[in-house]
Amino acid sequence: MPTRREFLSHSCGLGVAYATVGSSVLSLGLTRSAAAAHHEEGYKALVCILLAGGNDSYNMLVPHDEDQYTEYRAIRTDLALSRESLLPLPPVESGRTYALHPGMQEVHDMYARGELALLANIGTLLEPVDAKGIEAGTAKIPLGLYSHSDQISQWQTSISYSRSATEGWAGRIADLKGPKLDNGISMNISLSGSNVFQSGIKAVPYAIGRDGSGAPGIYAYGERNDYERFRKEMIDSVLATEHSNLLRNEYRLRLVEAIENQRTFSEALEGTPQISTWFADDYFSQGMRQIARVISARERLGAARQTFFVQIGGWDHHDEVLDNQARMLPIVSKALYSFNAAMKEIGLFDEVVVFTISDFARTLTSNGKGSDHGWGGHHMVMGGPVKGGQTFGTYPHLSQNSPLDTGRGVYVPTTATEPYFAELALWFGVSPGELDSVLPNIREFYAPNSGTAPLGFIL
Repeated sequence: MPTRREFLSHSCGLGVAYATVGSSVLSLGLTRSAAAAHHEEGYKALVCILLAGGNDSYNMLVPHDEDQYTEYRAIRTDLALSRESLLPLPPVESGRTYALHPGMQEVHDMYARGELALLANIGTLLEPVDAKGIEAGTAKIPLGLYSHSDQISQWQTSISYSRSATEGWAGRIADLKGPKLDNGISMNISLSGSNVFQSGIKAVPYAIGRDGSGAPGIYAYGERNDYERFRKEMIDSVLATEHSNLLRNEYRLRLVEAIENQRTFSEALEGTPQISTWFADDYFSQGMRQIARVISARERLGAARQTFFVQIGGWDHHDEVLDNQARMLPIVSKALYSFNAAMKEIGLFDEVVVFTISDFARTLTSNGKGSDHGWGGHHMVMGGPVKGGQTFGTYPHLSQNSPLDTGRGVYVPTTATEPYFAELALWFGVSPGELDSVLPNIREFYAPNSGTAPLGFIL
């Protein structure tokens, strides 16, 4: 049975009590020591970037050897990028060559320096399958394939056999380690509001913004003028009053706690030196800059482990794929490059891993204007602990009759999301014996006690 607080944290519309609001209110004994959390050794952070809408990743990572590029161009027709415009990568072990989208020069440079790796043809799976098994109806496949809501949920929960999952794999990790730091702030920080990825049975993401300290406050609650001081005095008076009604009193306590957390969080960021690394002014880059600032304040927050979540939307390109990606992929590339440089600036390049997720890839064939919902796609993982300059997984051999093609160039993933996430979780400090509780379907694709790495992209 859940405790009273656990029940209330997931019901009764108490979202405002979780919002980061206000500055200090009342001396109610809520301030706790910010000693190092969870008794973890050293510091580690995972940064999850959701490319929401379904990134057309076959135009992000493109076959470059002549025969496969010819197949790519024949299948993609009007969606194909010119071979001359691509940014070639060194050959992989098989001898095949790939190239990046021309707008991703910064990602290309980091790959060349061994600071970023690429992961090929990853997607949600219940078991290893191919197109023939799907066509014959003998294969078990995830629920809601090609559905935005289902697939975004499954990437965040690592549960592809149910539509009712409410706990994400970062939330389950936080539940294992203790969902809050000693000062009451969650170890899971979100730049994109509430999300299932960072939610657990106890864990709740701490939502912040991109400006200032990130923790928004109650309107006109402060000390800057008489009106703010009056409002603060009135709110403090209301919050000091206990209620006999359980829900009202719980709401009061949660709001007081949220206000105290906002004060703690703001003071930690404001007391940390500014990061001098340049970030662009766009929404996503400023989100990555704020994550870098929070990481730089880790000691003041008492954090030994943190996860971060940021979403950049607009990838559902049913039309104008070429123009949209030419505009959006450079934004991602530059933001990743700046974040990478910021981690070096603050001396935490070897303690932070950044990785991408997305609903799905898209059809290789054109719909006449763009591409439609697909399945397996390609992703990026970046940071000091990453074996950069390599491509992991199996990039499909493109052909008109590929055994992975379920139709219209929708390719079955050759790597499940579970080994991808298992590699990150193990690096983060989850033990092999805990993987089953973090990734319930992991044993379909990886034996936790095998002594080998799930995919091998972490040093």
